Amino acid sequence: MLTSTIRLRKTNLISECFSEMRIGTVLTTQGGTYTILSSHHAVNMADKPEGHSHSKVWNEQDAKLDRCEGIEFDAITPDEKGNTFFFKGDHLWKGFSGPAELLNSTFQELYDYHHLGHVDAAFRIHHQDDPKAHDHIFFFLDDKVFSYYNYTLEKGYPVNIQQEFPGVPSHLNAAVECPTGECVTDSVLFFKGKEVYNFDIKTKSVKKKVWSHLPNCTSAFRWLEHYYCFHGHHFTRFHPVSGEVTGTYPKDARKYFMRCGEGFGHEAGFRKLPCNETKLNAITTDDKGRSYAFIDSNYIRLDTHRDGNHPFPIARSWKEIAGGVDAVFSYGDNMYIIQSDQIYIYKSAAHYTLIEGYPKPLKEELGIEGPVDAAFLCANQHIAHIIKGQKMYDIDLAATPRAVKQERFIPFPEVDAGLCDADGIKVFIGSEYYVYKSQMILALSKFRPQPQKISPDQFGCEEKRLLRLQQGHSF
Repeated sequence: MLTSTIRLRKTNLISECFSEMRIGTVLTTQGGTYTILSSHHAVNMADKPEGHSHSKVWNEQDAKLDRCEGIEFDAITPDEKGNTFFFKGDHLWKGFSGPAELLNSTFQELYDYHHLGHVDAAFRIHHQDDPKAHDHIFFFLDDKVFSYYNYTLEKGYPVNIQQEFPGVPSHLNAAVECPTGECVTDSVLFFKGKEVYNFDIKTKSVKKKVWSHLPNCTSAFRWLEHYYCFHGHHFTRFHPVSGEVTGTYPKDARKYFMRCGEGFGHEAGFRKLPCNETKLNAITTDDKGRSYAFIDSNYIRLDTHRDGNHPFPIARSWKEIAGGVDAVFSYGDNMYIIQSDQIYIYKSAAHYTLIEGYPKPLKEELGIEGPVDAAFLCANQHIAHIIKGQKMYDIDLAATPRAVKQERFIPFPEVDAGLCDADGIKVFIGSEYYVYKSQMILALSKFRPQPQKISPDQFGCEEKRLLRLQQGHSF
């Protein structure tokens, strides 16, 4: 759908007449009905306006833009607070529901600088080594780039794309951030046709790839470690390093990324589980700070709560795991996943890769018979604590061969999951957990501390419910 300003640019006569019109004047053409909203004289629509002229031509039809009718977005990006913006022409949508708004109601300078009032691409940068840039939103228009923080244009912008991102072409189709751990380094993927430019934020080097198997992405979006190429009103999920597409795609974006009522709604494939009925199978944080909770055959990323929470099948990130898990812990740059009497060890690099030779019998790897109930390991330590029934077994991971070096009773007949973090040792039982200052206190204590409830702040669920992914419904 073309915006009113595009139509006016194509009609010289209207541009000439526009300067004589007063605010409130209604203009009717074959393309629609327009109302003049500013007393400023019109500028040449092909030129950049000087200063901060807010002349605006409103197409009354554009006010009714409905993304549920099927829209090809120009750009999609979250802001520093985790709010997701969808852009089309001179309009935007805030979040996954709600009506369209004018672009200049939130990002004024984008319209002031470029009268077409649209963006080519946008992303939120991830670069914690540079607090001055981290979490800023970058917008791309033709050969220019704008940097915003807290909806305010940063001083000195816009600048040429080549000045900020050398080696990246102008007139982009899409862009998306890719943090370390998902890509090899903190990076940005820029899309132009079938060409993908992988920009290393720290070194400012560029590697060009051609992903001919992907559709032409008009926008790209990273959400909870997953990467989506949007085309038309569909999307295709891809691997940010290889571009690999697994699963059945494309899928209709209206069924997943917006609430479009009966027949489309995001909740169509879900049943809702109250938080007070939530039961963890395992919970861990890897060496890159990524935290995961495992519930039945799904997992939830916990450290990205500002962008939302969503359960995904465990096999999505750990391909060799079918069904649920019994215990998970992280040691160095490896993640250990225990399932029945088997153990899987994954390298936690840019996406998890199963180490060759695994799975192995748990007895062979750790010197303990499976199945087990829970496992945890504290940061910068090499003793894994495995809980089985009412006993906790200590295993030295630095020893060869690995074997149980100590076993102790704990004040619980059975636990669901365990975690060691900055607060201490957390023992999860059902929807509650108990906190101990150390594993020694856990082993020696004869009384349980006051239980704490699993909360929305921890797991991103609503007060009375936690979304649970049904089998076969994923994106």
